[in-house]
Amino acid sequence: MKQLHIFIAFFRSGILGYGGGPSAIPLVHKEVVDNFKWMDSDEFGDILALANALPGPINTKMAGYIGYRVGGIIGMLNAILASIVPTIILMILLLTVLNAYKDEPWVHGMSVAVVPVVMVMLGTLTWDFVKKSTNSKLGMKWAIIFIIASVIVLEFLHIHPAIIIVLLLVAALWKKDSSSKEKKEAEGA
Repeated sequence: MKQLHIFIAFFRSGILGYGGGPSAIPLVHKEVVDNFKWMDSDEFGDILALANALPGPINTKMAGYIGYRVGGIIGMLNAILASIVPTIILMILLLTVLNAYKDEPWVHGMSVAVVPVVMVMLGTLTWDFVKKSTNSKLGMKWAIIFIIASVIVLEFLHIHPAIIIVLLLVAALWKKDSSSKEKKEAEGA
């Protein structure tokens, strides 16, 4: 039954999240966190950050990791297959239709209408993460500082997001190690 749930979760996000990572991420979040409750939003955020740091399609990377975590190697293969099959089918159908009707105005309108929908979906997911940051150990003050710093580094300094993610992961690991050393020293004293 677990393998069926893995397939359903990633098939739904694959078929409804047409257009790649930005449109699929909120759908995967809905399936993994809300529907099947395989992890919480914080864990999902960690997986999303890691998937962004690695090369390749984000939805496939997330499907592979989450599928492996939930159902082992078979779950990983199941999730990857479920996430790519809808894209393959829809690409064949959509390209056939678009090629047949490429000069029609409704085709242009359809392609223009997708952008704001994806923007709203990503904005909603971002707002969820910002709200959750108020409950974290860092608090809202540090969340705002990180948001502003990220905008400056990404938009004005044009540093690749993967570099920022790797640096933050290293900093988090370093902070965790230093706090555990301090705790051991306090216990030993």
